Amino acid sequence: MAFEGQRILPAAKSMKQFEAIIEGPYTYGVMLETHIAQLQSMMDQARRYGKKILLHADLVQGLKNDEYAAEYLCQHIRPAGLISTRASIIQKAKQKGITAIQRVFLLDTHALEKSYQLVAKTQPDYIEVLPGVIPHIIAEVSERTGIPIIAGGLIRTPEEVELALGVGAAAVTTSNDDLIKYFRKTLTL
Repeated sequence: MAFEGQRILPAAKSMKQFEAIIEGPYTYGVMLETHIAQLQSMMDQARRYGKKILLHADLVQGLKNDEYAAEYLCQHIRPAGLISTRASIIQKAKQKGITAIQRVFLLDTHALEKSYQLVAKTQPDYIEVLPGVIPHIIAEVSERTGIPIIAGGLIRTPEEVELALGVGAAAVTTSNDDLIKYFRKTLTL
């Protein structure tokens, strides 16, 4: 089962949100924006709390987002997974045995078709679809690729979360503190 049955993946854009994730009941969390100098201590702290952090490689300040950066992240930082829009990072994560999450922005039909080509090339473990508030596209991407979907971006209500999950998303990423709190009750602790 994806993410040990966790339906919400709380995402941190700040140290305060990161600390809330590691002190809270969720096992999995997403680190969106951070600085390279903070990474090692953050991951060490997360491991002490038994947390599994999915790191958005493209948003690490001070680190070029290429295959060499991905190799560094996989070998030295060792997150539970890497999220990226870049094929080289996804391929390196897979090569190193780290969960690979291909992030795709679905702006229009052309972007959707380009995303299918990218996913066919990288074969990630998961696809993060943004924005995650387009249920019929979540279902289409899931069906066409056969790869589990994570919905993210512009999801603001519990009903939108449930709709994304209802059409086949394995999980929903959110940095919305209200949604994170609301879905704590669905955790089996």
